[in-house]
Amino acid sequence: MTEWKTITCTSVDGLATLTLNKPPFNVLDIEMMVEINAALDQLASDSSARVLVITGAGEKAFSAGVDVADHTADKVDRMIEVFHGIFRRLEQITVPVIASLNGVALGGGCELALACDMIVASSHAKVGQPEIKLGVFPPIAAILLPRMLPPTKAYEMLLGGGNIDAAEAYRLGLVNKVIPKETFTQESGAFVNQFLGLSKTALVYTKKAIRAAAGKSFSDALAVGEAIYLQELMPTADANEGLNSFMQKRPPVWQHQ
Repeated sequence: MTEWKTITCTSVDGLATLTLNKPPFNVLDIEMMVEINAALDQLASDSSARVLVITGAGEKAFSAGVDVADHTADKVDRMIEVFHGIFRRLEQITVPVIASLNGVALGGGCELALACDMIVASSHAKVGQPEIKLGVFPPIAAILLPRMLPPTKAYEMLLGGGNIDAAEAYRLGLVNKVIPKETFTQESGAFVNQFLGLSKTALVYTKKAIRAAAGKSFSDALAVGEAIYLQELMPTADANEGLNSFMQKRPPVWQHQ
């Protein structure tokens, strides 16, 4: 893997980890976002990765958002290009992507977390979209929050600009698991490990089916799901290994193919 100035990126035993590395607040400036895009391009071609975790360095913030200085007229076009490039690339990542919120996730940091497939959060984390208080709005959150929350709550977060704590985010379904700060590293690792023990092939095709069904009628979604299941998943080595190992009462030996 490439060495970076503002992030770290590792891939070990199936686990790819992208860490925003400008503590204490891990503010997303243009330089960092360019590096994130490049790292995601590398990870997309990493055939060994089965899960991607995105997190922040330190204990204070996952990310406090995009650098306000990069919103000025001379930089905003470039800022939007590289920032939204992150989400276009995340949309193409085929393996599960988990945001690990070691602290606050605000503004663009919250949007980055929302774009992941799952979120685990430290008990002291907070999430929010304060852009309205600066006279602007968050384009990514304006798309994602109304899909993830009751409309009234999405409007409140986007139009009010307030923060919610990890417990409230869990109650609303934005966060999968809230973990005490003292045991965050251990328990967030255990959450990730449950996916690492599975077949990458099954994970990829399941994620593909979930996304392919989104927004379709039941009949159309079922047709797409059937095609992925029968034509893409069932011919794979891991689908056959999983079924055979169950019938033979032995642990599966995944080939991730």
